[in-house]
Amino acid sequence: MKYSAAKIFLEGIFGNRGWRKAWREPQPKKNYDVIIIGGGGHGLSTAYYLSNVYNINNVAVLEKGWLGSGNIGRNTTIIRSNYLLPENEPFYEFSLKLWEGLEQDTNYNSMVSQRGVINIFHSDPQRDAFVRRGNAMLLSGADADLLDENALRKLCPYLDFENARFPVKGALMQKRGGTVRHDAVAWGYARGADMKGVDIIQNCNVEGFIIKNGVCSGVRTSKGDIKAKKVASCVAGSSSQVMSTAGIRLPIESHVLQAFVSEGLKPILDNVITFGAGHFYVSQSDKGGLVFGGDLDGYNSYAQRGNLPVVEDVCEGGMAIMPMIGRARLLRMWGGVMDMSMDGSPFIDRTHIDGLYFNGGWCYGGFKATPASGYCYAHLLATDTPHPVARGYKLDRFRTGNLIDEKGVGAQPNLH
Repeated sequence: MKYSAAKIFLEGIFGNRGWRKAWREPQPKKNYDVIIIGGGGHGLSTAYYLSNVYNINNVAVLEKGWLGSGNIGRNTTIIRSNYLLPENEPFYEFSLKLWEGLEQDTNYNSMVSQRGVINIFHSDPQRDAFVRRGNAMLLSGADADLLDENALRKLCPYLDFENARFPVKGALMQKRGGTVRHDAVAWGYARGADMKGVDIIQNCNVEGFIIKNGVCSGVRTSKGDIKAKKVASCVAGSSSQVMSTAGIRLPIESHVLQAFVSEGLKPILDNVITFGAGHFYVSQSDKGGLVFGGDLDGYNSYAQRGNLPVVEDVCEGGMAIMPMIGRARLLRMWGGVMDMSMDGSPFIDRTHIDGLYFNGGWCYGGFKATPASGYCYAHLLATDTPHPVARGYKLDRFRTGNLIDEKGVGAQPNLH
């Protein structure tokens, strides 16, 4: 069923009785060409591109809970491609290009809003680092603008430019960055994949893998054994747990990242703002709430909630750059479980077990990568070769020394 203005008009005339469910609720078949473990953003986008680009339709997406109930429904919705390293920037720029055409591609209103991402700097050395980053972005085909203090004052007059401790000197801006309604992304991909015949099976927990003589031929689930030629794990936050059932130990730790929403306000933020002297980022949702976040809680956990010291730290960061935020009431907060890799960069690769593939380690940058992650994972599953923009995201890079450490903080996952 194609969504259109004409369809909305006709359904309005006939009492809205012709709408169908966005996706089916099938029972699992005995055999598939590909099984994707994880019905979040990356799993659903993988299924979508497998079916729509590579014409592989005999696919099942297995989700242990309800579709989109993990990190895709918990994040702070920001999209951008303002990276420095040559292994990262082309990948995230590819993702941003896919974001730009997503709504037309999936025929679904994902509310892509390219309102611009503003990264504030507070000193001359930080400005020089941002200039370098901006040049790297331009070399990869992305957009980047360096704003001096006067230009930033015109855009964001509410910032605390005279702050004695963190004076605002300017910013690096990516105008094509912005926000997307995160749960609508999952729904759009699910609907698009389902229309091509992909089975999306909810409340189906994967309990183990069927592995014999070094070959993975399926999975053991709460709904019985399901066979497949290829099995693709895509379970952000639960990667270590799921892959351990195949005897694989990953270079990943699980950490909690909190997010916050204020009460609904009139429009006050036109852009996405990030604090350069701490970890704080904020945008305003379509409902009027300020959506913001900051650092990890810093300890290993599978809990989807965090603790108060990080709440205090995040709020202090917000007050440091825009004191007006102190007048807003905090409405709700939650947490998501992050796959924090040892160098802060993800993995899209085959494992040493034939027929078993892995996608994970996205740290807290997974949402912005959703389209490219799915596209590149689908490419790997369909061709058994890495996509050109994802060649660096290999599982063996710690053995070969080809690390992708964007922040340059070494092998300590909770610092990335």
